[in-house]
Amino acid sequence: MLLPAIVLQKRSAIELGKTQNGTGLKEHTRSVVSENISIPDSQAGPSTRLPPLVSALKSSAEENAASFHFPGHNRGRAAPSSLTRLIGTKPFLYDLPELPELDNLFSPEGAILDAQRQAAKLFGASETWFLVGGTTCGIQAAVMATCSPGDTLILPRNSHISAISAMVLSGALPKYILPEYDFDWDISGGITASQASAWGQVEKAIEESEMEGQKAAAVFATSPTYHGICTNLRDISQLCHSYKIPLIVDEAHGAHLGFHPKLPCSALLQGADLAVQSTHKVLCSLTQSSMLHLSADFIDRERISRCLQTLQSTSPSYLLLASLDAARAQLSENPKTIFNEAVALAVEAKTLISIIPGVSVLDFPSFSSFPAIDPLRITVGVWELGLSGFEADEILYTDYGVISELVGTRSITFAINLGTCKEHVERLVSGLRHLSETFTTRGMKGTLHDFGCFEPYKDIRMILSPREAFFSSKRKVSAEESLGEICGELICPYPPGIPLVIPGEIITEGALNYMLQMRSKGAVISGAADPLLSSIVVCNG
Repeated sequence: MLLPAIVLQKRSAIELGKTQNGTGLKEHTRSVVSENISIPDSQAGPSTRLPPLVSALKSSAEENAASFHFPGHNRGRAAPSSLTRLIGTKPFLYDLPELPELDNLFSPEGAILDAQRQAAKLFGASETWFLVGGTTCGIQAAVMATCSPGDTLILPRNSHISAISAMVLSGALPKYILPEYDFDWDISGGITASQASAWGQVEKAIEESEMEGQKAAAVFATSPTYHGICTNLRDISQLCHSYKIPLIVDEAHGAHLGFHPKLPCSALLQGADLAVQSTHKVLCSLTQSSMLHLSADFIDRERISRCLQTLQSTSPSYLLLASLDAARAQLSENPKTIFNEAVALAVEAKTLISIIPGVSVLDFPSFSSFPAIDPLRITVGVWELGLSGFEADEILYTDYGVISELVGTRSITFAINLGTCKEHVERLVSGLRHLSETFTTRGMKGTLHDFGCFEPYKDIRMILSPREAFFSSKRKVSAEESLGEICGELICPYPPGIPLVIPGEIITEGALNYMLQMRSKGAVISGAADPLLSSIVVCNG
């Protein structure tokens, strides 16, 4: 298990002899380190037949070949010893280039084509593409395939940075929709409206675009969000199709949706035309591997292929590609029951956490306008303990070795997946109980009010398009001097990768104060040339 090693290496200041609830972390760490990792029978699957791309990779690696091709480690013979001591030589044996028997990602005719077709069948797509550049390149390709320079893209302002880079690449012009926002949680939801209909904002944006003489080229939605909040895509897709506008869905966090009765429906089942999924998140492929699914017959599939060839590496990792095939096969073995244990653990965890004094669990009615929240995503609020999410996360990590998925100003998000075990859930619950017992008396006197009531994205003024701002001349100024200037860089807490300020937008006092406060509480800022935000890059006027 890697967790204890990470804990020991990352923070040497942890007192390993310290006890929590009578159990020393040192003792617990030792027991986990010595634990042998085994594959449960349920995950091994009843069939010994290998998935097509996995089979092709195995056969190629087992050849007694005299290799005069790349990569330079030559099937592990010259693999760096520092890495082989960590992972052995086997991964290098399967790290092969585009050999004829392994097929070609950009012109598939054999194993890759077979693997992609089987994935399309499982996920309900007419065609599926494997991605080695993550969901980021899939979103970029989806936008580039539907939007040309000057076209309008309707999207929520809390979209991932990949949607912004997609507009830089395509030249599309954004028409932003403001997501629903909850001040208690300091969390944004998906596309919704104050009107009774779930698609009111989208319809308004489409009509406004037409009044401005611009028909929207595509509508972009994120569902589920990082916190698991799902949008009513069925209504939005029906609306889009009535205007003959394609719906693109960033479903990075939803590759598992639809594979259990308690899981929300997938984007494709709700009528999305293009859906991009991070197969490596809740499913079990290797990090960086994703899939792009097409369902519409009015989107040019050849243009999608051209975009992907432009964006992806010409030397794709066959380990990543094979892991996508393997993850698909794993899910195919028991598609109706594979998530039974994970869902049961998540339900149990939420039940136990919800009764801890001072700790809240994100659920309805916080976002009652949305049809569902992914049960495998557990977001807990700690503001009633007087703690920020960053402070609580630090304590959970240091004292209990609990590593969260996402930290916010007032909450922490934990992801339950197929590998989650009961012992880890119990450790999480114990850690949250410890927070409650230690900080309940602190009440609301802690850091809760430091962030004020600033609603991100509300006062947006876009002067330049993302593409114009990206290519404009720039200069660095101090944070104080940046007020009122046109932002020249993405300023983005990561995770979740949602920009607070986008190139081309005016930097407001509220946005600047919020960013600086997040940074002071421990948030990691990506995209900015100066991650400490003592200086900010702005566009020359």
